[in-house]
Amino acid sequence: MLAGRNQQHVASCADDLKSRGAGAVHTCNMNALDPQDAKKVFASAINSLGEIDCVIIAHGSLTDQARANHDIDYALQEFTINCTSFLGYALAFAEYFEKRKSGSIVALSSVAGDRGRKGIYVYGAAKAGISTIMQGLRQRLSASNVQVLTVKPGFVDTPMTADIPKNPLFASPQSIAKGIYSAIQKKKDIVYLPFFWRWIMLIIKLIPERIFKRMSL
Repeated sequence: MLAGRNQQHVASCADDLKSRGAGAVHTCNMNALDPQDAKKVFASAINSLGEIDCVIIAHGSLTDQARANHDIDYALQEFTINCTSFLGYALAFAEYFEKRKSGSIVALSSVAGDRGRKGIYVYGAAKAGISTIMQGLRQRLSASNVQVLTVKPGFVDTPMTADIPKNPLFASPQSIAKGIYSAIQKKKDIVYLPFFWRWIMLIIKLIPERIFKRMSL
C-alpha cells in the first residue's frame, strides 16, 4: 500500500508496481500536517491489507534554512512535517507490531541529524528527532521480535534535491533502495547509505565544538 499527498504521483507509482508484477497495489491519501492522519493511514492499511509485515516511513520536506531563520511559521511547519508527524505514524504502527510480535518499522532519517549545522539545522533537528524516536522504539520493541531500522542516507538524487548542485557524494535512488532492502533482510538496526557516510559523520561528530562552531560545514 502506498500513502502520499500527491495522489497523481501515488497512482503513477502504483501503476509502475503493477507493471513490474505486483499482484495488487492499494493507495490512500496522506497529510502529514493533520494530527489525526496517522490513525487514518493505519486504519486504511489494515482495511486494505488485513495484515502488515513492514512499514516504511519516508515522507519529508527539505527545509529552506535561510527562510526558516526568519519565518517562524514556516520553520514550525517544516519541523511538523519532518518530525512531529513522524511520531504519530511510528506510534500507530509500533503498537500494532508490538501486539503482533513480529514485523519491521523502517524510517528514513538522515546524516543531517548527526550534528547541527547552520545551513540545515531545522531539517537536521527533525531528523535527529526521528533517530531518537526510533532508538527508543527499538529498545521498547526488542522483546517483541520487531525490527526497528533507522536509515541515514546522505545526498540522494531525487526531486527533493533537484536544486542542489550534484557532486560525487550523490547516490542514485536505486542504490539507496537496494541498501534499505538489504538492511531489512539482515535485520539491521541502523544503516548509513551509502556506507561511507558512517565514517564521514563520525569524523564530523568528533570535531570539538569550539572548533566546529567556526567552521562552514
